[in-house]
Amino acid sequence: MCNLLSLNILQNLLFCIPKAAVLHGKSVGFATQNSRFRNVKTQLSFFKRIIFTKSKVFFSIFLERKKENQLAR
Repeated sequence: MCNLLSLNILQNLLFCIPKAAVLHGKSVGFATQNSRFRNVKTQLSFFKRIIFTKSKVFFSIFLERKKENQLAR
């Protein structure tokens, strides 16, 4: 019985130490992934504004040049 108990304790020690290290690595990985997601999510509205305002500017320039080309003919 004592031998079985000591074997069980050793197995738990050998399992728990690597398990704790692996779980810590996973939690660090998830934390960095979550922070990246939050950073991208906060910047998304900024990029949306740039993309849509810039496209309107480019479209208006395109229309002006098209009108100029038609008038020049």
